[in-house]
Amino acid sequence: MSTERLLYHVWLSPFSRKVILVLGEKKLVYKGILEKVWERRPDFYALNCAGQVPVLVEEDGTVIADSTVIVEYLEEVYPAINLLGKTPAERAEARRIAAWFDLKFNKEVTANLLDEKVFRRLFNKGTPNSAALRAGAMNITYHLDYIAYLVERRRWLAGDELTIADLTAAAHLSALDYLGNVPWEQHELVKEWYSRVKSRPSFRPLLQERMPALAPVPHYADLDF
Repeated sequence: MSTERLLYHVWLSPFSRKVILVLGEKKLVYKGILEKVWERRPDFYALNCAGQVPVLVEEDGTVIADSTVIVEYLEEVYPAINLLGKTPAERAEARRIAAWFDLKFNKEVTANLLDEKVFRRLFNKGTPNSAALRAGAMNITYHLDYIAYLVERRRWLAGDELTIADLTAAAHLSALDYLGNVPWEQHELVKEWYSRVKSRPSFRPLLQERMPALAPVPHYADLDF
């Protein structure tokens, strides 16, 4: 049985980062454990047979894997700070946008940029695929246009309140921003929205994270860019 809440994560993982943001917004204390998933530790596979981060272990030993499942669990168990919305329609919209980034954005952008530049090397899969890098750089533009479309019409991505939609989108963008792969200068509305999220206390652990042998771009931790 664990005596403290644990979060197994890895550098620059947007899925880990999403859970870190949710824990921060809910003001839940935890101990982060860097899990080098490419090492395939048996003890970690005993926690999550998929061998993927994030994995949350509660103080009573309860183990929850998968970022979406962890977020839903945290919403049910710690509802005082609501990150999904008050009505069924609001919650549906927050979940829809979060899924957009975890599935569509991840496939079209994150996997083509972050996975190629960082995780391909860590998993010893050779040099980055140049075609994938070009596709990711091209695809990110229309996703940023979609964020701009949303924030033109709403205070936050899913409505008037910050939700898991904002945290999921910001988690993916923060990992790419670490590498300098977000063309902020072409998307001022998105930059303003991201700056609001980036300035929240929950974002501090992300801005403080550093990957060995890979420094972030100069503006990464600057709240004013």
